[in-house]
Amino acid sequence: MRDRLRFFVLLALFWMGFFTVGRILFFLYLFPQSKSLSFSEIAMPLLLGLRMDAAMTGYWLLIPGLLFAASAFSSNRFSYYSISWVTTVLLTLSCIIIISDIELYKHWGFRINATPLMYIDKEAMSSVNTSILVMIIVLFVVLLGLFLFVYWRWMAPTLLTLSSISKKQTFTWLLITAALIIPIRSSFTVAPLNTGVVYFHRTKAFPNHAGINPVWNFFKSVSKTKPIQYPGDFYTSDTVESEFNTLMRTNGTQVVLDTTIRKPNVLLIILEGFTSKIIAPLGGLPDVTPQFNALSKEGILFENFYASGDRTDKGLVSILSAYPAQPRTSIIKFPEKTQRLAFFSKAFEQNGYLTSFIYGGDIGFANMESYVKLAGFSYITEEDDFPGNLNDSKWGVADHYVFNRMLNELDTAAAPFFKVMLSLSSHEPFEVPMETVIKGNDEKSLYLNSCYYTDKSLGEFIQQAKQKSWWNNTLIIITADHGHRFPDPQELKDKSRFKIPMLWLGGVLTKPNSRITTFANQTDIANTVLAQLKLTSVEKFLFSKNILAQTVNPFALYVFNNGYGYVSPTHESIYDFDLKNYVSQSGHETERNAGQVYIQTLFNDYNKK
Repeated sequence: MRDRLRFFVLLALFWMGFFTVGRILFFLYLFPQSKSLSFSEIAMPLLLGLRMDAAMTGYWLLIPGLLFAASAFSSNRFSYYSISWVTTVLLTLSCIIIISDIELYKHWGFRINATPLMYIDKEAMSSVNTSILVMIIVLFVVLLGLFLFVYWRWMAPTLLTLSSISKKQTFTWLLITAALIIPIRSSFTVAPLNTGVVYFHRTKAFPNHAGINPVWNFFKSVSKTKPIQYPGDFYTSDTVESEFNTLMRTNGTQVVLDTTIRKPNVLLIILEGFTSKIIAPLGGLPDVTPQFNALSKEGILFENFYASGDRTDKGLVSILSAYPAQPRTSIIKFPEKTQRLAFFSKAFEQNGYLTSFIYGGDIGFANMESYVKLAGFSYITEEDDFPGNLNDSKWGVADHYVFNRMLNELDTAAAPFFKVMLSLSSHEPFEVPMETVIKGNDEKSLYLNSCYYTDKSLGEFIQQAKQKSWWNNTLIIITADHGHRFPDPQELKDKSRFKIPMLWLGGVLTKPNSRITTFANQTDIANTVLAQLKLTSVEKFLFSKNILAQTVNPFALYVFNNGYGYVSPTHESIYDFDLKNYVSQSGHETERNAGQVYIQTLFNDYNKK
């Protein structure tokens, strides 16, 4: 009995050591972020993380504990093979999660949860750079190989030499296994273990995230099937509704389009991952988007425009349904919910517009296909509709081919039309059919070079469009699906990650070379455009405000994985759902109520759909 207890303790220490090595690997792999941390900011995650490691160890010991209880009825050889192969399987699974987590964190800024399960397909793999993939595989083999060697070389043989136990001692092992609930729950209070136990830093997210056990976090996230909840509603339903209506109220509108044109065409161009940080007129880098920079002098540039979320599927819904992104989930993955959304495209269809959608990639990615079809577009063009020889990148058809296809389609399109294009070349792995302009093989340089290519393709399209008969009757809206971590990586919650461009062009504009400073979201496009075009619609966009109204509350709200940010001319605040508190706020403190009202309204509406 004693030797079995000794092995059980060693197995627990084995798992604790494994998770600690995984956390050290997290710091090393993300060295650009780790190097700025102080000694205490590295030590605290290692220390506080032991609690979560113990909980996950408890889970992984449940099966060996039950197998030991059953060993009174079997041989040591049965224990050897059963416990060893269970440990091998669990170790392999844990290595997959840990290695995936360190790479995903670099892109997404949060520890692995159920979110990647929404994007596991051909497209997701296409976004991984080959060299990075090789490095990930090597790390996986090394980590798994090291701990498999330790287990099979020094621990597993011990199982063959264990003394037998009596059938009476089986009950003792059942009690020992049941006692694992103590480290698993890690609390004697009503509330079980949660990620908040490793959060010690009030301002930096990275050291807090470093303490999270990724295996525990992944399975905890997968197991959650409850509706998303705001951590403590601040207001009653009546108060929320009243305050929200006040927040979204507008009056009048500034007309910026030629009113003599009854139903102007509308072309909406959504650029993949274009951040304001690469747009010179918005304070970004000077030489990445020369075409956009020049075009901004010909149109209306919105200087304080924000993405609602951090992924294409969230941005698409925010633009085409004027529905805000949700933290920890994406409504596009649930057709039973998306079918209850309003659609920008249907508003145009109701007013006699021909609607179409064009994308050079696989429209099945992230459930986009069901969403776009629900949107009721008359025509949908995607990857398979292009000649096979044009599909020369892992992600899909390069942008200039898509722009050319769209130009040809518009030449024969019946007016009035509403057409949406989604680009893709500035998505990982940043493969573009262009001689390299921005040199370098690092991810930042590749990203900037891909943006230069997309910008070049956009500029060529606009120059050709100006020669077309439909130009004078058309409003062109250029924006982005979401921001980007490059060129200067910031924490996911930072507002700079969400600030994106929006530029209006076209022959219908009456106020070229204008600047709009109103703080706004992607969700605000719908009601702003409908007000300009004087179109009525049965589609109701609850979360959309008219940016060009004569009176409007200027604000933007964005969400990240575990919270939201609110920005306005007089207030900024960031709320963390794990900490259940604000991690930063400045300006008029009373204005933070606006963010509370908005997010509570969103959560209530989402759960009703």
